Amino acid sequence: FTNTAIPTAIFTGVAGNTYNLVWSISNTCGASTDTVQISFATAFACGTSTITDYNGNIYNTVSIGSQCWMKENLKTTSYADGTAMLDGTGAGDITGNYTSKYYFDYANTPSNTVIYGKLYTWAAVMNGATSSAANPSGVQGVCPTGWHIPSDAEWTQLTDNLGGESVAGGKMKEAGTTHWASPNTGADNTSGFTALPGGFRYGNGAFNYIGYYGDWWSASEY
Repeated sequence: FTNTAIPTAIFTGVAGNTYNLVWSISNTCGASTDTVQISFATAFACGTSTITDYNGNIYNTVSIGSQCWMKENLKTTSYADGTAMLDGTGAGDITGNYTSKYYFDYANTPSNTVIYGKLYTWAAVMNGATSSAANPSGVQGVCPTGWHIPSDAEWTQLTDNLGGESVAGGKMKEAGTTHWASPNTGADNTSGFTALPGGFRYGNGAFNYIGYYGDWWSASEY
């Protein structure tokens, strides 16, 4: 038979629960009843919900203005579809190599990743996507499903929301000197972003400035 009238319904307040859905169909030939069990996933709420990447790493989130940010650096070694990136340990001098999708542990020490997250080449971050100046950028890149690499415009929106470049850094940095070098003047983390100084890797293979600098990628090519 042809079903010409599919019933619809709106459910509220059901997230996280499981229900039995029962329906009956009847006509001149008789009646039929069937039951199916359905569940409703808990809705994502920025600032309280977490994100899990392909490798099972879990990240907290923070709401700043109208934007939702991860408040931890990525640690993944795989893209959302399971494709692996390249382990940069021992890669040596990659100066001029703008295509290899490398990830690194600072100083080739995995314990640094536990605190600061991975370091990535821009090629790894973008995963073949072209530069984007849009807001939002539309570039998923290395991010888990549903997330994207922020464009320069999105970073500007963030810093503007926090009062401009002269004060935004202090509002984004983790307060104190547990990870940031002393005196970490002006850092109060009032945004909840909890930026950490993970340092960076030079193209020649040297690592530097852990405790002093944190660098975050943009989907907008410099």
